[in-house]
Amino acid sequence: MSFTKRLDQAREAFRTGDTATAGHLHDPAAVAAALTARTDERPSLMGTYIKSIVYGGLDGIITTFAVVSGVAGAQLGASIILILGIANLLADGFSMGTGDYLSTKSEREFYHKEAKRQAWEIDNFAEGQKAELMALYLQGGYTQEEAQQLVAIQSANKARWVHTMMVEELNMLEDDGSPIYNAIATFLAFIVAGSMPLAVYVIGLVTPIATDTAFIISILSAGVALFLLGAAKVYVTHLNAIRSGMEMLLVGGFAAVVAYVVGALLKNIGG
Repeated sequence: MSFTKRLDQAREAFRTGDTATAGHLHDPAAVAAALTARTDERPSLMGTYIKSIVYGGLDGIITTFAVVSGVAGAQLGASIILILGIANLLADGFSMGTGDYLSTKSEREFYHKEAKRQAWEIDNFAEGQKAELMALYLQGGYTQEEAQQLVAIQSANKARWVHTMMVEELNMLEDDGSPIYNAIATFLAFIVAGSMPLAVYVIGLVTPIATDTAFIISILSAGVALFLLGAAKVYVTHLNAIRSGMEMLLVGGFAAVVAYVVGALLKNIGG
């Protein structure tokens, strides 16, 4: 059994209270086999980039539908909705993707810089680093004897020692995600999700659709997209899909209502 499949089964056993399956999955032989197979598995693309997909998609829907709601509230017409909506979709999508790329790249660079510092300190001040690790273990509730044993084990291998200092001292874990792939995931999620509220207005260029009808369809499209995006999070979180979808729907819906009200209040500002 693959490590990923075993993990999924363990989560399901916990969720349903299935102690028999959980016990089978934690049989020493099964554990050893799964962990051995883990080294040959590649992480899921969905799992690796779910954060970028959810944030990009959520921002795409909310900001684009906020434009639709604001313009509809101000009663400025479908052409204005399309102009502002598409401009927002492309400009904000690029901005979100660029921001994700730079932030991920900066986080990785900072991690490697700190890891390099830890390695240098281990090379030059090994006893001081051991003392730091000892203090951290004692603060974590280990006894003096347990802490000494752990320090001896971790410091026996430099790479492991550096990793341990990064986690225990700095609370830092290396992000395996690629900055460029994060950016692409964010951009594509923003464009795809953000285009949902605008789709009916694009169709309206070919087949006339009443303004009120188009806005209602846009609301429904945005609502469905928000719900599905929220539900998609359970691919990683393994929480309730309906609850997760409704949570996303409420957050996005509130932003749209605010935009609509502001547009309605300011529709006569130029009159």
